[in-house]
Amino acid sequence: MTTDWTGGKLLHIHIAPAASHEMEEVPEATCVAGQGIVGDRYYLKTGTYSAKPDIREVTLFEAETLAALAKNDPPLQDGPIALTPADHRRNFTVQGVPLNHLVGKRFRVGEVVLRGGRLNFPCKYLDELLGLPLYLPLYNRSGLNCSIEVGGVVRQGDVIEPLD
Repeated sequence: MTTDWTGGKLLHIHIAPAASHEMEEVPEATCVAGQGIVGDRYYLKTGTYSAKPDIREVTLFEAETLAALAKNDPPLQDGPIALTPADHRRNFTVQGVPLNHLVGKRFRVGEVVLRGGRLNFPCKYLDELLGLPLYLPLYNRSGLNCSIEVGGVVRQGDVIEPLD
């Protein structure tokens, strides 16, 4: 599968020190290859899924999905859903990046190189945490789990570009 995109943008960066803690927006973050984002729950091994083997050093979510949920597109059983970038609990909110096409692909975010691991599927945990019916509306558009191949600092507004 090829990707037909030339780049996108990092809009928001969020971290949380432990499972269920409120996500904190930061203007920049340090990513460590093979470990995660300094200060984030998965770097600290305090996340809900830390004990389960998986690639989740950095998680990404599309801003376009937030907009679609708010516009009720496609129509949802419970109507429009307003989520903030902190609500989806992924680390990076990106724009113009087709996450579903980046599984196994390398791409750059600022000075950091990520590799798409697997698509992140919604879970009932998010429904319970936010008290919103998100499981079905986020199916097939719940973000991407990534590994960090080359660490460094990322900043809000950084360009995201394909490497593969």
